[in-house]
Amino acid sequence: MKDADKILKGKKFIRKEIEKRLDAETSLEVWMLAHKKLEDMLNKYDGLPGGVQAHTHGFIFPAAAIYLALKGKAPEQAFDIMQYTMKEKSSKFGKSLARMTYIPGFKKFFLSMWDSMSHKMFGEKAGFQNIFYDCPKGEFRMDITQCPYNKYLTEVGCPELTKLFCENDVYSYGNLPGLKFTRTKTIGTGDDCCDFKMELIH
Repeated sequence: MKDADKILKGKKFIRKEIEKRLDAETSLEVWMLAHKKLEDMLNKYDGLPGGVQAHTHGFIFPAAAIYLALKGKAPEQAFDIMQYTMKEKSSKFGKSLARMTYIPGFKKFFLSMWDSMSHKMFGEKAGFQNIFYDCPKGEFRMDITQCPYNKYLTEVGCPELTKLFCENDVYSYGNLPGLKFTRTKTIGTGDDCCDFKMELIH
């Protein structure tokens, strides 16, 4: 199991924003508190299946730990810092994907991989419940009806972060030339499911 140090090293982009907005002493206090909160979460949820851990240890718990630490030390800025940094990170990823769409054949490859990737990364072994739809060629659709992001963020006391992870998809996939990403509802905003549609456009 990855320890809190290794996990938080991967979240330096959030730490840098904290250090921009808060004084040095408060920034250090936030990071130390986040480390303690993350350790507590890792201990509490020790033994989760590997597929679930890919989400909890990689994204859910570190984001929750940092956010809850910020709420304790700088409550007025906590949500905004998380929203800003997550948007920036996802937008950078989206821009790099957008550049790749100009590679011949990439758009069709990207769309085709969603079926196998979603079953692995967003299937039952990863803590999700889904409905996968039979689609015409050039289209992928699924609904997520149960989500570990909503489950664990609610359990650790910050369900409001769920919608930020939902928004990450929009920033990552919402501006890809030749591909259209559609979402009309999310569990994180109180709906019954997260719908996900990706299709080739001409």
